[in-house]
Amino acid sequence: MDFRVLQTFMMAAQTENFHQTAEALYIAQPTVSQHIRQLEKELGIDLFERVGKRVRLTAAGKRYLPHAKGLLEQWHNGIEDLQAWRQGYREKLQLAVSPIIARAKFSHLLHRYTKLYPDVDISIKIVDSVDIGPLVQSGQADLGLTRIVPGEFQLTTFMLYEDPIVFAVPHSGGDMEAPLPDWEAEVQSNRLLTHNHPGYWDELLLLLRQRGLFLRTMAVSQVDITKRFIEDGLGVSFLPRSAVTRELFENRFIELPTPGLQLPSVASYLLVPKGGISEPAQRFVEVLQVLYPPMHPVQNSGRS
Repeated sequence: MDFRVLQTFMMAAQTENFHQTAEALYIAQPTVSQHIRQLEKELGIDLFERVGKRVRLTAAGKRYLPHAKGLLEQWHNGIEDLQAWRQGYREKLQLAVSPIIARAKFSHLLHRYTKLYPDVDISIKIVDSVDIGPLVQSGQADLGLTRIVPGEFQLTTFMLYEDPIVFAVPHSGGDMEAPLPDWEAEVQSNRLLTHNHPGYWDELLLLLRQRGLFLRTMAVSQVDITKRFIEDGLGVSFLPRSAVTRELFENRFIELPTPGLQLPSVASYLLVPKGGISEPAQRFVEVLQVLYPPMHPVQNSGRS
């Protein structure tokens, strides 16, 4: 079978319009019609029916759609595997990594691993921590690096390292020897950017309100955007120190001490499927064990 015909069928099923299919695939519209007729002839059944200027899948077309998708995925996977083999890769490793870990300490880990095992083809999915457990459990990732303990019971979770939370405010650009501003005044006079990290915000906000502090909050779901907002003077936030190390070093942020308020810490975790892992994944775990000894298993929380 000509896989270009399957690509045309998949796109036509999505657009329900042969003209738009032709534009999306950079082919002529008569070619689209030819591909569909060819596929219908091979299968011996109509896959589309016309509705005005549009088309829609018949019952047979809907039934065949997942099979066509599977065939295309196998074809693409085969091409990618062959290309990886030609480039010298002999094994594969799929990782799911949270954005915070990827930006903080992941590069050093990758440098070490790729230097030791240059023939491993590594693919990395950067996804929110809440999505990493399901990816590892379903086999879509060999290992996961996350900031929360998942609820999946077919995973073993190891704590890698702890990360203290710090109160980050924009640097005023004034005298470096000047006394630091009062943290409570900063919290109350600026908008507090919250919920940029999974795990500590609800408890921390409760502690702040129990102190009688007046808070104006803004939930921002990404750490990078939170940091940009702090630099632009839009607010202040409590963030993992690893997430603001560069900004602190370059004097773009100030880390204010919070006397009277015990700030929490967060941890980074390795997720390993309980059913066994591949050799490239096992070697990755061994590199982690060297970098972050000792790796303690932790109890899954029963939540995702």
